[in-house]
Amino acid sequence: MRPSKRQADEMRSVTFERAVSIHAEGSCLIKFGNTHVLCTASLEERLPPWLKGQGRGWVTAEYGMLPRSTSERMRREASSGRQGGRTLEIQRLIGRSLRAVVNLEKLGERQISIDCDVIQADGGTRTASITGAWVALHDCIEWMRERDMVEGDVLSDQVAAVSCGLYGGEAVLDLDYQEDSEADADANFVMTGSGGLVEVQATAETKPFAREDFERLLELAQKGIAELVRLQRLTVA
Repeated sequence: MRPSKRQADEMRSVTFERAVSIHAEGSCLIKFGNTHVLCTASLEERLPPWLKGQGRGWVTAEYGMLPRSTSERMRREASSGRQGGRTLEIQRLIGRSLRAVVNLEKLGERQISIDCDVIQADGGTRTASITGAWVALHDCIEWMRERDMVEGDVLSDQVAAVSCGLYGGEAVLDLDYQEDSEADADANFVMTGSGGLVEVQATAETKPFAREDFERLLELAQKGIAELVRLQRLTVA
């Protein structure tokens, strides 16, 4: 039995709230159970120097956790003068995941910066960030379309992410913190709305796991992401 009493293939309650920032061109507050992440998309008329003059844009991301998003207060990374390795890894993952479904040429020579700020953490902050960031990105692009700044299919597909793991000898979907901290293996799957794999991160925490276990995790991820994609579609309809 899972600590949350959920079935093995049951996700936490997932909600999306759009337009939560009056300033950002796109924004979304996403909740995966007790994990809450504020995602904002900001249009910037600038590009990384290495992209200038190439006739295409860029999508990048930053990620951070508020000091009291966890059970004990975390020190702000700004106060230490540098970002931690985990933060850098996650924000790069978010950026790669979003760029996988963006036609950068149709974006023009502009940059969309995605900020994912974890308000409350209970496992799965990176997967919630990716899933909510797509909604914020979608709304930013629609804001641009309304002003005749872009045309055509700038977004080629949806993208969402979910965690899976081996907990108590069973493959389970959408781990919360208690499960994640005790899992024998955990994995994060990033997939498109059409079912394509963008990125898979899988780690054995105690001992190596079998291919059959991985295939079961993939099946659960496909089920969970199909539900997230459906909710994204309803949110932006």
